[in-house]
Amino acid sequence: MIQKLRRDLLTAAMVSLGLVFAAIVLTANLFNYGSMANEADTLLTILAENGGTFPHWESQAMKELLTQSPEVLFTCRYFSVSMADAETITAANTEKISAVDEAGAAEYAKAVWFQEKGFYRNFRFIRWNGGEETLFVFMDCEKDLLSFYSFMRTSILIASLGLLSVFILLLILSGRIVKPVAESYEKQKRFITDAGHEIKTPLTIISADADVLDMECGGNEWLRDIQLQIKRLTALTNDLIYLSKMEEAQGHLQMTDFSLSDLTDELVQSFQALAKARGKAFTSSIQPDIFFHGDERALSQVISNLLDNALKYSEPDGTISVELKKQGRSICLNVFNTTSAITEENLNNLFERFYRADPSRNSRTGGHGIGLSIVKAVVTAHKGEIRASSRDGRSLLISVSLPA
Repeated sequence: MIQKLRRDLLTAAMVSLGLVFAAIVLTANLFNYGSMANEADTLLTILAENGGTFPHWESQAMKELLTQSPEVLFTCRYFSVSMADAETITAANTEKISAVDEAGAAEYAKAVWFQEKGFYRNFRFIRWNGGEETLFVFMDCEKDLLSFYSFMRTSILIASLGLLSVFILLLILSGRIVKPVAESYEKQKRFITDAGHEIKTPLTIISADADVLDMECGGNEWLRDIQLQIKRLTALTNDLIYLSKMEEAQGHLQMTDFSLSDLTDELVQSFQALAKARGKAFTSSIQPDIFFHGDERALSQVISNLLDNALKYSEPDGTISVELKKQGRSICLNVFNTTSAITEENLNNLFERFYRADPSRNSRTGGHGIGLSIVKAVVTAHKGEIRASSRDGRSLLISVSLPA
């Protein structure tokens, strides 16, 4: 549990930080790209308004431009193409660029005929409709694009290194962060185990005294009630101790190779008679020769608890089905039963200690709300997974997946 808490902490922190870093990098690069495109579009608009060339330097537009970028007339490389339609070139001006000739300029213009503005290769272009002809003006933005890509790579690299550094720091410090929780959890488990053992002694004495009174005074309803409650409290105490041990290290498991098919079949047969006596339909599909390396006694309790749960909480004329099969690298155990009603909240809390779907906590079923907690602890100790689902809100399917 503590390791899972640590992993969840690392995952939540890294995902959150990753999203923040991604947002920062994306925003910075979009702003950089927009700034570059807007600057180029400003120049292209001035060129397009003047037929593909810069106006006289004494004009108001050029005075404002030269105030912001005094060297623009010497650093800006551009060309223009006039077109009558998508295939007819009427004029091409390539005097201000050496990398593109008139034939190349014509090909560029034809390629972007249906676009208003944007980038084509390393050129930013704009379409200007003036009279009967359409003017395309292209500006060489290779240096700006190289600068943009360089900034993008650098920002991504810095963000990645930042994430890696934070991950390493969290990996080192997360142990200290969860240490108080781990200590509290260990104390809780120790308390449950110690208290359980302490409670067992007086329970044994009370049970023995009740038996003696039963023999000497004869049975009566009060003695029978005392004996019944002693049995329930003893069972609950044993379950709590067992659950606490299962949630500790795997050293409590006695791992052997055994036939899971035979074990399941044997337990299913014992529950079929109970189901039939209560008027419930019970079906099973068990694939033969499925062997597993694990604690046979613990997994026997898993199957028994699941079948007992299905038997207790299915309707009087309900349906119960059990399926065991090998699927790829997993062994799948599915226990299905119909029920009166089950909500999403029930499914989410089904494996919590002392949780019952019935809010009245009716004890007539004989359970304590801890059986499925034991099932989950045993499955987790075997490196497996367990989940609960309902297809219609009136049935329950518990699926156990164990590594084959």
